[in-house]
Amino acid sequence: MEPKDYVEVECLHETVQGVLLPSNQKDFTVIKLSNGYNIGIHKRNIKNIAVIEQKKEHKEKPEKVSQNEKLPKVTILHTGGTIASKVDYTTGAVHPQFTPEELLGLFPELKELANLNSRLVANLFSENMRFDHYNVLAKEIEKEINAGARGIIITHGTDTLHYTAAALSFVLENIPVPVVLVGAQRSSDRGSSDAAMNLISAVAFAVNSKFSGVAVCMHENDDDTNCVVIDGLHARKLHTSKRSAFVSVNRPLLAKVNYETKSISHISMPEQTSGTFALKLFDPKIKIGWIKSHPHFSEDEIVKDVDGLILEGTGLGHFPIEQVDALTKEHVKIKKKLTELAKKIPVVMTSQCIFGRVNMNVYSLGRTEQEMGILGNGLDMPPETVFIKLAWLLSNFKKDIPALLARNFRGELSERTEQDTSY
Repeated sequence: MEPKDYVEVECLHETVQGVLLPSNQKDFTVIKLSNGYNIGIHKRNIKNIAVIEQKKEHKEKPEKVSQNEKLPKVTILHTGGTIASKVDYTTGAVHPQFTPEELLGLFPELKELANLNSRLVANLFSENMRFDHYNVLAKEIEKEINAGARGIIITHGTDTLHYTAAALSFVLENIPVPVVLVGAQRSSDRGSSDAAMNLISAVAFAVNSKFSGVAVCMHENDDDTNCVVIDGLHARKLHTSKRSAFVSVNRPLLAKVNYETKSISHISMPEQTSGTFALKLFDPKIKIGWIKSHPHFSEDEIVKDVDGLILEGTGLGHFPIEQVDALTKEHVKIKKKLTELAKKIPVVMTSQCIFGRVNMNVYSLGRTEQEMGILGNGLDMPPETVFIKLAWLLSNFKKDIPALLARNFRGELSERTEQDTSY
């Protein structure tokens, strides 16, 4: 017998029928019952299994959907995640849907918005993203722009979506079209899935706005009214499972998209850049360390053999570097090691607080850190964006990193802190 066969399992106390499912538990047989639930039966409790009907391979052939060539051309590049998937309720398996026909079958509203092109670039969980993948995506985006795409949508797992948004913001210099990253917090087999709303809203924004740059489009809150559009350098995931997991850090939202009407309310649109579109890619060999300050921090926790180091400090940007009593002698070692590193590589301070600005001028501790050579004073980027920017600078410029870190390349820095936009 094979997985997907319809079987009858005679157990010690009852007999059940269902679809045989694959299982990585060697001592259990897993059956999907007709009510949709899966059960695992220990093999010692099974007297006999008989195949009632062998599996039938059923491949859906998507219907050919005519598209309106007069509509703006939009390309969807897939990197994985649950946003474009369809569930086989016979087995419970989730099948990716990547071709234009498959996507239009899942989300027919799209054909009213754009002339759609769609293809797979990578298929991986977002935590497996590396600098190489950012380069691959950038080159694919360049191809689509050269082929006449009015906008690019990137489907992406949500866990590191904001890293990719920041990376593409730096790589894509003078990008002439919108590049919108979109994900789903809840899989498409759930009634509360946000996949359709997020994707359709992202396409609506791409074709109906004058925005050019990199942005993130996700749910605004727990209802199904609006999606928010967030600048790619200031997006941050703040919740593990809520549909409204993404917020804009230290910047107003770019826009809101009403899902029902597809109308866009522009809240804060950046000035459009002019210049030649070009790619400034990452060097995959660059290594960036990242350490987080915490009580009882040890000198041994400081990473070595890296090209740059991010310090995620407390408050305004502080690390335990002062000996204040007999119990804090370790802090002298921490100060010495960080000072040595800052003479060799860029060491950049960020804050655990996420919102607000690093300010190492307020307390003497911060001023000492600056004297040690620690950079980052005045930065108001999320820590993830600081990480990405440092890696990008080291990939493309090498020299004078302190001055370049404080230079505003893509609108990642602001002269003044915005009013609270976080809640």
